Amino acid sequence: MEFVIVPILLVLGFLFFASVKVVQEYDRGVIFFLGKCTGVRGPGLILLLPILERMQKVTLRTITMAIPSQKIITKDNVSIDIAAVAYYHIVDPQKSVISIENVYDAVNQISQTTVRNVIGQFTLDQLLSKTADINLQIKNVIDSHTEPWGAQVTAVEIKDITLPDNMQRAMAKEAEAERERRAKIVAAEGEFQAAQKLGQAADLISKHPVALQLRTLQTMAEIATEKKLNHYLPAQFMTTVQEAIKTIGKDLLSK
Repeated sequence: MEFVIVPILLVLGFLFFASVKVVQEYDRGVIFFLGKCTGVRGPGLILLLPILERMQKVTLRTITMAIPSQKIITKDNVSIDIAAVAYYHIVDPQKSVISIENVYDAVNQISQTTVRNVIGQFTLDQLLSKTADINLQIKNVIDSHTEPWGAQVTAVEIKDITLPDNMQRAMAKEAEAERERRAKIVAAEGEFQAAQKLGQAADLISKHPVALQLRTLQTMAEIATEKKLNHYLPAQFMTTVQEAIKTIGKDLLSK
């Protein structure tokens, strides 16, 4: 009798442990009864009917999927290499198991195709200046394809754009020329403003001649602080001396 009970207990114990499953908080279990989907269970402890029921786990966490670098020709016929990254998660575990064989591979392939098709609709300048809008457009297109599979794309980001060497040199020359243009414009604006201020100063001094003498004295004081042996005479001083000499000459002649 013991030889019969022991094998039966072993079989029952094996079936019990085989029927007990633990599903984590971030997972869900899709249950199949004799090949037919009966629903989704979890998280927590799940009891399955031995041999009759089977469970396939599906994660609900966000999956980070790298989109491999691929050569793309832009709208203005520039060949570039673009790599991107996509973030998606499963919102319907049952669809992700029944509707498609491998949801990860499917999202990866549709992402590569969508990136190539969308980028080809833009020029290089648009790609560099409107990256955020292009990312959103790529995300919406991919999401429209993955919705029947029970997956939702949360974000797509272009992370690397590789340009040909000749294009990099051309863009560098263009940027340098642009900087030189801005520098010349700034210098010209400075000269224009300086000329305006000098004109205003000249008009003010012409109305107040004493201001010119004060300015001359201030300049002489600044020169004197440099401790040089040179001697400077203001133009007004020389005019005064000439007038004095003329006045003395007239007095001598009158005598």
